[in-house]
Amino acid sequence: MTTEKRPLTGKVALVAGGTRGGGRGVAVELGAAGATVYVTGRSSSAGPSGLGRPETIEETAERVTAAGGTGIPVRVDHARPEEVRALAERIAAEQEGRLDVLVNSVWGGDPLTDWEHPLWEQDLDRGLRLLRQAVETHVITSRFTLPLMVARGRGLVVEVTDGNTARYRGSLFYDLAKSSVIRLAVAQAAELKPHGVAAVAITPGFLRSEAVLDHFGVTEANWREAIAADPHFAHSETPAYLGRAVAALAADPGVMAKTGRALATWGLYEEYGFTDADGTQPDFAAHWAEALVDEYGPLGDPL
Repeated sequence: MTTEKRPLTGKVALVAGGTRGGGRGVAVELGAAGATVYVTGRSSSAGPSGLGRPETIEETAERVTAAGGTGIPVRVDHARPEEVRALAERIAAEQEGRLDVLVNSVWGGDPLTDWEHPLWEQDLDRGLRLLRQAVETHVITSRFTLPLMVARGRGLVVEVTDGNTARYRGSLFYDLAKSSVIRLAVAQAAELKPHGVAAVAITPGFLRSEAVLDHFGVTEANWREAIAADPHFAHSETPAYLGRAVAALAADPGVMAKTGRALATWGLYEEYGFTDADGTQPDFAAHWAEALVDEYGPLGDPL
């Protein structure tokens, strides 16, 4: 790939929560666009996180480098301010104070999400732990890394969420976490705009993450076999699709026009022209309008 096709050459990015899923997809595609990418999370070759998944930050960093960027794995628990402060100091020291893109993709809330019970029947500690894991980590990470962007008067913050409307997501703590992340983008955008830094939220559609593939008992190579179990899976997308959306935003000199907005892969592909890994352009909102609206109601207008 030529330099012209690597628009993020020389740029520095941090993908917090880049071990797997959407975070991994974003990290790899930022690397494919030429960026140096710090990949952070708790799952590393030194030991797994409490999720017990096999993916590691080192594997993601290797994929970043293989794609054409420079992947740097750093084991960080983003719930611990002292570890995030040390990470920010390391980036500043190694990159001469430069940080161009911050992607807040820390999640890890799947084992904590209760889809079966209303609030008054849920385990309160479990729900509050979900909020600390999925929201406080984003606040902590921004707190210590935003000064690098503000000092240079440019940059992009991306908050990865689920859904870009006010529609209820089916479980109170899950919904509160995902909608709070959107509000974090709105609030950061307001405070960062005078400093030339943009902040947006972004959602994928039906994400074909490692965990989702495992749930259906398939791999990326044979994922279509799971369509029989869930016809909507035919309209799913890989983490690379989300990654290419973020890379397009990061390379857009006019991204400030989008600051404060909740965006989606299904809108951005039309504007930027990127495709999924297989060359398709999944549009889950269009599928929802065609096949799910009668059962679940409209998605709603973007926030």
